[in-house]
Amino acid sequence: MSRSARSTRAMHEALPGAMREAVDDFAAHLSTVRNHSAHTVRAYVGDLVSLLDHASRMGCVEPAELDLGMLRSWLAKQRTTGAARTSLARRAASARTFSAWAHRCRLLPTDVAAGLTSPRAHRELPTVLRADQAAALVEAPGRIAAHPVTAARPEDAAPPVPGAEGDGSGAAPAGGPSTVDATAEAVLLRDRALLELLYGTGVRISEACGLDVADVDHARRVVRVLGKGGRERAVPYGVPAQQAIDEWLRRGRPVLTAAHSRDALLLGARGGRLHPTAARRVVTGYAEAVGLPRIGPHGLRHSAATHLLEGGADLRAVQELLGHASLASTQIYTHVSVERLRAAYRQAHPRA
Repeated sequence: MSRSARSTRAMHEALPGAMREAVDDFAAHLSTVRNHSAHTVRAYVGDLVSLLDHASRMGCVEPAELDLGMLRSWLAKQRTTGAARTSLARRAASARTFSAWAHRCRLLPTDVAAGLTSPRAHRELPTVLRADQAAALVEAPGRIAAHPVTAARPEDAAPPVPGAEGDGSGAAPAGGPSTVDATAEAVLLRDRALLELLYGTGVRISEACGLDVADVDHARRVVRVLGKGGRERAVPYGVPAQQAIDEWLRRGRPVLTAAHSRDALLLGARGGRLHPTAARRVVTGYAEAVGLPRIGPHGLRHSAATHLLEGGADLRAVQELLGHASLASTQIYTHVSVERLRAAYRQAHPRA
């Protein structure tokens, strides 16, 4: 458990009973009714616990005693402790969501947060690779495969690189050198399939790791993705991704398959479903290995979206591919493209 999670849990346990019960009921509402992911629920609950802890220190013992002044003083305190504008905007949104829910449930006499304002979040432009850099990243496992590795990377802590030693996070697969070599080759094939999928489809890392073998439609070159809020969408992929997936399924996955593999498309070195944390290390490790800027899976998603728009794709089509509920989330990529155009102009035009 992280330090922030321990702090949230301690504050939750210290809340008055009525407030603690409200937090638990709100978390259940977010999970079962709103169908939010576990990560989103944790974020909302963490913000709410912080708010109610602040209110209890001001003498509030039950949700009905909350008022707009308490909410504003809570945000002001967050500001003085150095919270970023994006964090303040998110926390204000959490307070508004809780207030509206509590009012509907008659825990609050009025929706006290309806008039709560927050600073507009400053959205920094995401890190985006050039097309040639993205190609170098997704092709890195294939180039590494041309140089034999001495051992498989235990639990996918980092991508295998020529001559790399184990990182000590776990034991290498049992068996002789041939077993180790087969596992190392299988992990390379898995890594290539993962990278091609992330860049070729723009899916989130959790979505890629959640794919099952049956979610891949080889004939139409489409993957069925279960996204945020339980929304399902079909996302096409290209020929390079098809080749990488076919190779992985034919030569790599059978090597790593274990009794607990079930139907997972992407497997870890010990046969379980590949975890998003391990997959992030794979992406960042290969980026470092080929000398690219530090970038993770979401950076590949940003790059895919930007390259689609630069190639002439319609914004609505990109929204559908990425699984954004709102077009506003997709529009940031138009800003990325404009910034890249401005940079090229400043660099090349004599009167820039």
